[in-house]
Amino acid sequence: MIRRNLFLGLAFSVVLATSCKEDNDNEIIETEKIEFTKEGELSLLKPNGDLLRTLDIEIADNAYERQTGLMYRESMQNDEAMLFIFDNEAPRSFYMKNTYIPLDIIYYAADSTAVSLQENTTPLDETSLPSEGPAKFVLEINAGLADQWNIEVGDKISFKRTE
Repeated sequence: MIRRNLFLGLAFSVVLATSCKEDNDNEIIETEKIEFTKEGELSLLKPNGDLLRTLDIEIADNAYERQTGLMYRESMQNDEAMLFIFDNEAPRSFYMKNTYIPLDIIYYAADSTAVSLQENTTPLDETSLPSEGPAKFVLEINAGLADQWNIEVGDKISFKRTE
């Protein structure tokens, strides 16, 4: 009986001690700013080979990186972009969930030819932004640059990793 009372008293003390923790629900947690990491260089080309522009690229080539993309970024320089590389060519669809930067999204086939563009996307919008054909590569640049640089369906990309 004494053991039982001792055990109950100890259990009650543990429950009381752990249930009286300080409430930190109002505590602001600082998150680290996500910085651009140059992992390669990409050339935007016209079908005849004329160079439109060269960009520094961050590469998303695994499931986590492709799912996260440019989410939570506050800005991106005009000479920077994110290139998504998939294992196969298939119809693709992106959305802007948790993406604060308006973007132009360009879908490229396995032969690096642009198949479609989604221009001036709306930040934080979860509307599907599909490719108009199978794509293996997807390039995200700041909104308005596709028009400014005259990127069109049929244009090409060429890229190399720098890491």
